[in-house]
Amino acid sequence: MFTKILIANRGEIACRVIATAQKMGIATVAVYSDADAQARFVQMADEAVRLGPPPSRESYLLGDKIIEAAKATGAQAIHPGYGFLSENEAFARKVEEQGLVFIGPKHHSIAAMGDKIASKKLADEAKVNTIPGYNDPIDTPEQAVEIAQGIGYPVMIKASAGGGGKGLRVAFNDKEAHEGFSACRNEARNSFGDDRVFIEKFVEQPRHIEIQVLGDAHGNVVYLNERECSIQRRHQKVIEEAPSPFISDATRKAMGEQAVQLAKAVQYQSAGTVEFVVGKDQDFYFLEMNTRLQVEHPVTELITGLDLVEQMIRVAAGEKLGFAQADVKREGWAMECRINAEDPFRSFLPSTGRLVRFAPPATDLQQGQATIAHGVRVDTGVVDGGEIPMFYDSMIAKLIVHGKDRADAIARMREALNGFVIKGVQSNIPFQAALLAHPKFVAGDF
Repeated sequence: MFTKILIANRGEIACRVIATAQKMGIATVAVYSDADAQARFVQMADEAVRLGPPPSRESYLLGDKIIEAAKATGAQAIHPGYGFLSENEAFARKVEEQGLVFIGPKHHSIAAMGDKIASKKLADEAKVNTIPGYNDPIDTPEQAVEIAQGIGYPVMIKASAGGGGKGLRVAFNDKEAHEGFSACRNEARNSFGDDRVFIEKFVEQPRHIEIQVLGDAHGNVVYLNERECSIQRRHQKVIEEAPSPFISDATRKAMGEQAVQLAKAVQYQSAGTVEFVVGKDQDFYFLEMNTRLQVEHPVTELITGLDLVEQMIRVAAGEKLGFAQADVKREGWAMECRINAEDPFRSFLPSTGRLVRFAPPATDLQQGQATIAHGVRVDTGVVDGGEIPMFYDSMIAKLIVHGKDRADAIARMREALNGFVIKGVQSNIPFQAALLAHPKFVAGDF
């Protein structure tokens, strides 16, 4: 096992990794920018190395400087957290080349899953459901109708160069496919100067469900159930929960097994997440794979009783997984709200500055706790009187609860949100509270 690791990240996730390392008796090295010199994660670590000025391209994205810091302090491994360099194939490779260990997947796995087209082909080869479609340019409306019939309605007609809702039509029958193709093509030509159009299956009432996987260097891969991440704003997850209130045990098992097949196909070692879009009839299709620890990993930890950061460290040190698929638990219900420094009453305008008051609700669950227990957990990188700098993302904290069932988890979360005091900056707590009280959310109807 490692005796010292460096955390190539900041804020909440750096604190999270340090908590597990301390529990395991591993010394930690923090790296920081000038904006974070007094930050909580810097105080928590055993040693800290300055990287540079506040902008991340002059600090947290300097891979060579981070590797230098690891060597200078005698750290044997680097945990990248999420964001920054966590899914950077070149950085992962360089860490290994310099005789250090990257606490994450091997660089070839990151590369394989980092390219949307390549990852879809790999998923196809691994017998993972991908969205049915015709990905070559289509020439005539008649050909579009024929392809749509082959895929099965409804279909989505999309401009290859499309974006922002332009060059996009949904067709439910032949007539709509014929007209939609022509309209799409004209719009694409006028908006993007590129009239190539393709067609894929339109997933009705989609849900965003992801499967947590964990693999070791000995060929063992397990799935740790699913997370429901359908409540999003501008493609940013707002509330995450585990398990999903929507999918059946049969769907959960089928999705889990396909996620494992994909992870094995890319020789995946470490924690990772396979994301799926799931239709109203529980038909599911591969979206992408995140080759890192995810922001919402605590909900999986609370229903399984596993410390995912500890598992990542153990796998990176060459250990075999200490359990099999049959040993994976799914107990109770967990939910996570992202508490962001933004003003929901002013179009979610970012809010920065000093936290004049930061008083989270009382907690009875800790980071890195490897047992299942009901209660409240707060993962944060800030303290009372601390700063929310303008240079990084706006997350102040993650509020996570675990209850005996979904209704209990919602009740605990509403109570915890009411007990959270933040002054000096605006937060999205009122928005989160309103979402949790919404009858459709309570009914699991997203």
